Amino acid sequence: MCMSLAAALAGAEGKGSGPPPREGFSRLTSADAERAVVGNLCRCTGYRPIADACKSFAADVDLEDLGLNSFWKKGDAHVDKLPPYKEGSIGAFPEFLKAEIRASLRIDKCMSATVMAGSESSWHRPRSVEEYYRLIASDSVDGSGTKVVAGNTSSGVYREAEVYDRYIDLRDIPELNSVSKDSEGVQIGAATSISRVIEILRREGDDCKDVIFGKIADHMEKVSSHYVRNTATLGGNLVMAQRDEFPSDIATILLAAGSSVCIQVSSGKLNVTLDEFLEMPPCDYKTLLLSISVPHCTPDNVSSSAGAVNMTGDKTESSLLFETYRAALRPLGNAVAYLNCAFFAQISSDESSGSLILEKLNLAFGAFGTRHAIRGRDVEKYLVGKPISASVLLEACTVLKKSIVPKEGTTHSAYRSSLAVAFLFTFLYPMTKRNVKPARSARLNGHAASDTNGNPNCPPSADIDLSLKETNSVKSGLHNNDHILESCKQIVEISKDYLPVGIPAKKVGAELQASGEAVYVDDIPSPEGCLYGAFVYSTKPLAHVNSIELDPSLEQLKTVAVITVKDIPKGGGNFGANTIFGPEPLFGDPLTQCAGEPLGIVVAETRNFANIAAKRAVVNYSTETLDSPVLSIEEAVRRCSYFETPPFLLPQNVGDFSKGMEEADQKIYSAEVKLNSQYYFYMETQTALAIPDEDNCMVVYSSSQCPEAAQNNIATCLGLPCHNVRVITRRVGGGFGGKAVRSLPVAAACALAAFKLRRPVRMYLDRKTDMIMTGGRHPMKICYSIGFKSDGKVTGLHVDLFINAGMTMDISPIIPHNFIEALKKYNWGTFSYDAKICKTNISTRSAMRGPGEVQGSYVAEAIIEHVASVLSTDANLVRQRNIHTVESLALFHSECLENALGYTLPSICNQLTASANYQYRSEIIQTFNKTSQWKKRGLSFVPIVHKVLSRPTPGKVSILNDGFVSKRILHSWGFWFIPKLRSCC
Repeated sequence: MCMSLAAALAGAEGKGSGPPPREGFSRLTSADAERAVVGNLCRCTGYRPIADACKSFAADVDLEDLGLNSFWKKGDAHVDKLPPYKEGSIGAFPEFLKAEIRASLRIDKCMSATVMAGSESSWHRPRSVEEYYRLIASDSVDGSGTKVVAGNTSSGVYREAEVYDRYIDLRDIPELNSVSKDSEGVQIGAATSISRVIEILRREGDDCKDVIFGKIADHMEKVSSHYVRNTATLGGNLVMAQRDEFPSDIATILLAAGSSVCIQVSSGKLNVTLDEFLEMPPCDYKTLLLSISVPHCTPDNVSSSAGAVNMTGDKTESSLLFETYRAALRPLGNAVAYLNCAFFAQISSDESSGSLILEKLNLAFGAFGTRHAIRGRDVEKYLVGKPISASVLLEACTVLKKSIVPKEGTTHSAYRSSLAVAFLFTFLYPMTKRNVKPARSARLNGHAASDTNGNPNCPPSADIDLSLKETNSVKSGLHNNDHILESCKQIVEISKDYLPVGIPAKKVGAELQASGEAVYVDDIPSPEGCLYGAFVYSTKPLAHVNSIELDPSLEQLKTVAVITVKDIPKGGGNFGANTIFGPEPLFGDPLTQCAGEPLGIVVAETRNFANIAAKRAVVNYSTETLDSPVLSIEEAVRRCSYFETPPFLLPQNVGDFSKGMEEADQKIYSAEVKLNSQYYFYMETQTALAIPDEDNCMVVYSSSQCPEAAQNNIATCLGLPCHNVRVITRRVGGGFGGKAVRSLPVAAACALAAFKLRRPVRMYLDRKTDMIMTGGRHPMKICYSIGFKSDGKVTGLHVDLFINAGMTMDISPIIPHNFIEALKKYNWGTFSYDAKICKTNISTRSAMRGPGEVQGSYVAEAIIEHVASVLSTDANLVRQRNIHTVESLALFHSECLENALGYTLPSICNQLTASANYQYRSEIIQTFNKTSQWKKRGLSFVPIVHKVLSRPTPGKVSILNDGFVSKRILHSWGFWFIPKLRSCC
């Protein structure tokens, strides 16, 4: 995030447009600052404070509200401390690192193509297309071991499972970087970066008043992230779509724009439409994409645009319309779309009838579950030539659903189909609302003068002015994808009662982390002779493991050993993790209980070799005498596959549920809520570095949240006394609970390999392996029955809770307690429950940020919303009627309430609703929703109850000889937190 913001600051200075900013400020705007970090992972702080920090550098921010004064004490001279953010003044790649890399490579410039040879592979950079084909025709290049690259960002999407000994870099071929233009359009070289393509299209769109160039550029800015677009190439994106079925946004929008491509094959150059290119057999290294042509879209070069003749012979007017759409988890980038669409239309106005007619139509759909982006030709054929009406639009939607169907196995297929229909409806609906009078009415900002009364029932483009200028600015109004700046106001009231406790303070390691100098486990230099390990994991959910064999064709990978359960030393044990609820095996041998369970470790000279050898290892399974695996909660319930929960961990029921139901005016029986799992997605995946030490000792650097448990587990696995194992954890690299118990198998496996081979071994799980093996949050199924009064007061609630724990217990027995405690944030009158922890053949689930509490709070809100829906009343009124009183809190949370003054939730809620003008804003929203057909607004107010109990926490204070004081506080599981060294008088 720091690098992204620094690049944005430098880029804003490079533009040099607009009035000069105030002294010490950049030309960066608040919107640019937010956009700079779009797609970055949110950390523990949440996005708002991060966005605030980014916007504080902007020139258009209020200095007293959110500017630099929010990060310095008032009165400090601080503006002149900021460095100049100019391109060239920010540190580039260090020269000493460049020198080290050059020294490790053999660079041969005797040929016109540069060849760089390393220990594992060679890198070729031909300087012309002819040289490229001479290179691939030579004996030195074998297609099976050759990868052609430009930006090579595809490696972030498709992890390499093949061994490449030669890479051919296309970026130095001038023809692939050239840009030209003519009367037909713009021709862009295939190796041009996406960021440069955006600049080219914006410039050309402004120069020639093109309808589509600006829209294409806008959409391209939502592809991946800024720094990926700086490297990724236009041609590479299209080749991925053509060859690898990548759900490309760029292929879709260029397809709708009528683009074509020029490709080089052995027989010569071919010019084909993009549609034809996508339909070709997958490209190999002998087919070279040279350039992409994007045609102009202006009235002068579109057929019939100067005027058309209707059936009665009356001359019509014609205009152009182009829109793009996408639906994704993160609409502004760094997320593959669930669906992307682009629509181009040439519209004529029949002055005799006053209707709109589609003369030409291109409908492109991508990420649809089809092999690549496709045209909706059946829909186009149906619509072209027809006057647009509501009935025609509805029939077009029906044709679309029948003609474009996601292939079998496509995730969220029904959702994708509904999106396609919604986007088509969004594009065409405004045309059906056009005033049918032949005479043209006066216009104001693209709307009829009669529509300026602010009626939200009418989308902004309900009346389409067929003049080109105004057609280009048409917005559908049904889907507003424009970026809206986050706005907030933070008020911090500092109490002086316990100073300095409560004063906002900078994090101790802020400078180290923000500068990138903080050392994580993977940053530790590899010791001399270090080896690298990678897991071979099961691909079967329940099977006997007969053998593990490496692919004999991979002898060149310098594989050192395969570590299995047979290599555990005498006196040790097959322990991957061990909690108070029971052990977990390190290796699933001879029986694997889930897909993703470790079976062994491949150790090789490099990490890449180890990963490739592990992925291509052959595991022989047998499933005779075994039942079918349990893969769902429903199957676990049917087969009574449960773990036992210690009774002391289960909260007590409250009151008599049956009596509560008798008092109810209305009842809901057996309602159901299902909650899926979540992956942790920490920045640094599970990693460890194990170094054998003298006297049969082992030093392990582990990114574990529980180093004490890691020490005990490694010692048990190796059969060593605990004092012979030293576990060092300086930083976790992101945890969220995933580096607690789930880090232990990685540390143990790494230590076992080092102990066996007597050489340092390090393991760093790639993201895919980490996601498969680590599990995540517990999936749940909740069934509830509830009774309530007509005014929304709940009288009784019963919950049946089913938790999918996976193959082992981990810390799953604590989840019911956390869930129920969070669920009891409301006064349910009477309350009862039954909790089951299901044993299934999936990877073990573990603690994740608010384990059980997040789900319990969510289910509580779902129940409140359900009651409100049945009563047709405001959910917030139901919340207010069921918020705890002091008396009810004593029943549901008796251990937390010492006196009435300790319960502050009602007063906090009252404070927040008053300060946020909640009631006034709710009334405004209700008024808007009554009159708005397409857009709806909402306002939510959700209380949360979280128990905070005091507990003894040991600490150490060391007074050093030079007067400094060192404080160490035990955080948990042997993790000592060191606040900072302080001088002492």
